[in-house]
Amino acid sequence: MSMLNKGAKLIDNLLDVKNIQMVPTRDGFGKGLVEAGEKDQRVVALCADLSESTRFHWFAQKFPERFIQMGVAEQNLATVASGMANYGKIPFIGSYAAFSPGRNNEQIRTTISLNNIPVKVIGCHAGVSVGPDGATHQQIEDIALMRVQPNMTVVVPCDAVEAQKATVAIAFNNKPSYLRLGREKSWVFTTPDTPFEVGKAEILRVSSASSGQADVVIIGCGILLYNALAAAEELAKEQIDCMVINSHTVKPLDEKTIIEVAKKCGAVVSVEEHQVNGGLGSAIAECLAKNHPVPQEFIGVQDRFGESGDPFELIEVLGMGVGSIKEAVKKVFKRKNK
Repeated sequence: MSMLNKGAKLIDNLLDVKNIQMVPTRDGFGKGLVEAGEKDQRVVALCADLSESTRFHWFAQKFPERFIQMGVAEQNLATVASGMANYGKIPFIGSYAAFSPGRNNEQIRTTISLNNIPVKVIGCHAGVSVGPDGATHQQIEDIALMRVQPNMTVVVPCDAVEAQKATVAIAFNNKPSYLRLGREKSWVFTTPDTPFEVGKAEILRVSSASSGQADVVIIGCGILLYNALAAAEELAKEQIDCMVINSHTVKPLDEKTIIEVAKKCGAVVSVEEHQVNGGLGSAIAECLAKNHPVPQEFIGVQDRFGESGDPFELIEVLGMGVGSIKEAVKKVFKRKNK
């Protein structure tokens, strides 16, 4: 049963909180890759021996002549794709995020970002929600690795529907791009009609006040946005009014929207399934430090590695559950009013 209900102050027609399903974001990517391949024959796919796990196998079945199995050779995966992109192809490269961009970061930097060519790096099984695979495979540094690279676009979809849209969008943006995906089934709460544009944050929950000035704005990316919405609804019962923003594009950050909502609310909580250092929260803090400083709290992994366990238990244990988000909102709300 959904933790949300139709009584929440959600933007009309943006979300479906009545018929929540659980689907991995990687499934949305797989469908989007096939859709992109149908639109343009320049789209090709290269995978590092994990085609089924990464959902590249759907593209391989539909377009076998445009699929290349590279084997367990992530560095070669990046460099071959860079060459193909330099000659007009639109390559998607995929592996677990621990290996791409984790293992082949130097090759992505030198052969893709430095040359500003449109290879699409797909990091699957990212975050602690990969669960039992443990710390080695729980890639929680990848947003930081990718967003620091010049020319690189970084997108973290909140659900499978958004992942499909994001895949098609980055296919044709003519830029190096990183798309972050999870393995575990997660909440699907957007719809095919929910707006999506790379570089533009979406307001998912508005203030209940007539002025539009909420007490706190929660800005998140990825699957934890569902927790953010649930936390906002529970906080409303405690007379704390929250906006919720989907900042699916970590780079380029929608600074205009971030600054506007920070001015309206005066306090920010960032939410991401990633290290608090170097991810979305850091990007928001950098933006606001230059333009409109406000108190901010950070929900994410607090400078430690993950561990083996149930995906959703890990999210709770590592401080990214609904209760932790509520605590962060209350803390920043107090700071705001000192």
